[in-house]
Amino acid sequence: MNKPIRNRALTGTALALAVSAVLTACGGEGASSSSDTKAKNAPGAKAAAVKDPLVATFDGGLYILDGKSLKTAETIELPGFNRVNPAGDEDHVVVSTDAGFRVLNATGQTLTDIVYEGAKPGHVVRHAGRTVLFTDGTGEVNVFDPADLSSGKKPEGRTYTSAEPHHGVAVELADGTLLSTLGTEEKRTGALVLDKNNKEIARNEDCPGVHGEAAAENEAIGIGCEDGILIYKDGKFTKIDAPDDYGRIGNQAGSDTSPILLGDYKTDPEAELERPTRVSLIDTEKKKLRLVNLGTSYSFRSLARGPHGEALVLGTDGAIHVIDQNTGKVEKKIPAVGEWQEPLDWQQARPTLFVRDHIAYVSEPGKKGLHAIDLETGKKITSVTLPESTNELSGVVAGH
Repeated sequence: MNKPIRNRALTGTALALAVSAVLTACGGEGASSSSDTKAKNAPGAKAAAVKDPLVATFDGGLYILDGKSLKTAETIELPGFNRVNPAGDEDHVVVSTDAGFRVLNATGQTLTDIVYEGAKPGHVVRHAGRTVLFTDGTGEVNVFDPADLSSGKKPEGRTYTSAEPHHGVAVELADGTLLSTLGTEEKRTGALVLDKNNKEIARNEDCPGVHGEAAAENEAIGIGCEDGILIYKDGKFTKIDAPDDYGRIGNQAGSDTSPILLGDYKTDPEAELERPTRVSLIDTEKKKLRLVNLGTSYSFRSLARGPHGEALVLGTDGAIHVIDQNTGKVEKKIPAVGEWQEPLDWQQARPTLFVRDHIAYVSEPGKKGLHAIDLETGKKITSVTLPESTNELSGVVAGH
């Protein structure tokens, strides 16, 4: 889940927002803008454990929802702009706050004492049984086994610090090698790969504006560039060029059952906010890139993958576009929410797509709604109206 990196000067209100916001990401960029990182559970009796919980953010807190009924199990106060990502087990979610990454026991409905401190907590990546945190403000990478979160104590894990802080991302592969981005606060250029002892074994700096990460079948790792995408597989990098001089792929979604990655695709480096209507399908085996015209725009929170590897895009027309990843054909459109438009400020709420197994969860902040949709039948399972409009949406996801 990730916002576009703008290449033009920001002025006026946009500059004020950029200065005040803490830029970070996992799909996007941003962390809490509030200096008050104290959190507390809402008053009331403690509820029973929630099965397959979802977590939705709102201005000033988090909702913990039952994954089946979508009923609110708990409300946790947490001031500021917070971000949420699966931690990689059946119980926990990682929350990005001013203080750094905080671990939420979503099943138990409480914030734990586990904190990875640091300014601008960014991407959270789950792969090969490991969870990797990248802190933009320090360049620090933390790797841990999500199973260790159940102890309630901060897991002992691998650490690495980038040469310079930047808005980056890292992923650890099954053999223990670590891929991490290269860059500074002003410029990002590519990625390097480290062995188990953090010794550099590979590097590629042919990826301007590097942003985002996704893993495909057979552990092909893709990282987005402003002129295509960089693939790391079997110990070497391969660059797949975009058909345009500026063809930015900044957000990607992968599936372990498909060699093809789904990415966004933007072509206007001067746009304050480009609302693209095309997405990219990147074949990591054939090293080819295909563009698919949806006929509708979408946002950085619109991309996901289905249980069979199908590419899913939530369009501003209100439908989930189901794309055959092999042919690029839009197989069907599943009605989800009303028509919407992406707001100029990336921190502002917009419909968000989160997929777990065969269920697509879609938020509709304009109506304070949340919907659960069966991807196999295209039917809505249930819908709820929440007290506040939500922004980010995630949940527990075990196994990766």
